[in-house]
Amino acid sequence: MTHVTDARRPMAWTWWICGLLFLASAINYMDRQTLSGTSPQIKREFHLTNEQYGAVETAFGLAFAVGASLFGFIADRTNIRWLYPLALLLWSTMGFATGFVETYAGLLGCRLLLGLFEAGHWPCALKTTQRLLPPGYRTLGNSVLQSGTAIGAIVTPQIIKTLVSGEHGSWRIAFQIVGALGVGWIGLWLLSVRSRDLANSPARGHVTDLPDRADGQATFWSLVFSRRFLVLVVVVVTINLCWHQFRVWMQLFLEQGRGYSRDAALDLATWFNIATDVGCIASGLATAALCRHGWSAHKSRRLVFGACALLTATGCLIPWLKAGRELEWALLIVGLGSLGLFPCYYSLSQELTTLHQGKITGTLGTFAWTFPAIWHSAFGNWVDRSHSYDRGMQLASLLPLVAYAAIHWLWTDAPHTSGEL
Repeated sequence: MTHVTDARRPMAWTWWICGLLFLASAINYMDRQTLSGTSPQIKREFHLTNEQYGAVETAFGLAFAVGASLFGFIADRTNIRWLYPLALLLWSTMGFATGFVETYAGLLGCRLLLGLFEAGHWPCALKTTQRLLPPGYRTLGNSVLQSGTAIGAIVTPQIIKTLVSGEHGSWRIAFQIVGALGVGWIGLWLLSVRSRDLANSPARGHVTDLPDRADGQATFWSLVFSRRFLVLVVVVVTINLCWHQFRVWMQLFLEQGRGYSRDAALDLATWFNIATDVGCIASGLATAALCRHGWSAHKSRRLVFGACALLTATGCLIPWLKAGRELEWALLIVGLGSLGLFPCYYSLSQELTTLHQGKITGTLGTFAWTFPAIWHSAFGNWVDRSHSYDRGMQLASLLPLVAYAAIHWLWTDAPHTSGEL
């Protein structure tokens, strides 16, 4: 494997940085997931309807959509060494502050600012993996990055079980402790990364994979109106609608829709997220293995993406499954596939550009979060009227098949994305 950053930097350092990205993703999702894990208690304390709870998630999602484009543009103009820890400090502060809110308006405001600042994670992280890893290993690197979200989601329910004692225990300490975890990461990052490692200079990218050179220094707007970008819009919207449906609503679905106890639902959420982590890492390993056997990077990703979409479609059975083993196994299979979609998507987005990677990631992030944000409020209203979560879970699980169809029929393999390692 070709060394990709600085002749004085060993490959062990590259994978150490990928490990830090993994930890940042875990912290990002722990701050985010604490709300859904404590949602029944928060709904009771603030006397919220499902529609009002959905509105909190809508505020978070719309703020994330704005923040994605904002941080994407900043990331292409600022050294990531400084932008990344600043974003993490800001979102950790808002997660910590959530533990002190006394009103529904305060909760809404904290979640809005949390979404705005958390959006900085993805432009910074994807610019980092693009610069450090060649095409054949990017899906693996991105799977390490993405699997951190699963670890965060695995750990968070157990933190909630430990800290929130009793059915009516206070949920606030969980937000405060989770929000404080980011400080240690900031120190590790600043000690590990030098300013020149991630400087915004095209010459420091991976020399065999510079899409902007191949595309004649394509402008940002020419990329936005390209067929590949439109394919990515379809992909990012559908896979995020699927993922966030289960992230946001599964606790309530299990407790109120299927009659699970709080602790049983939290335990099942932990197993669900273990399955997502396994699927995420397997996605990256499978893609790298196919590349080593002569497949192009794109064909490898397409095959793995299709397999993950089929696994996720198991959720179409949910309306016919009562509480018990069959439902639990169906959810675990959905988890196995749903997070494995993301490393493939990230690697596809990194094929478009190096000069505009932050803006492309941010713009796609805006699409990714706008649609789910609108959906959560509408879905909450639907649940209040129908008293059922089933159809939303079923529909969400089928959406990745739409994404696969777009990739299969509309995305062509490019010369510079051959299975180079």
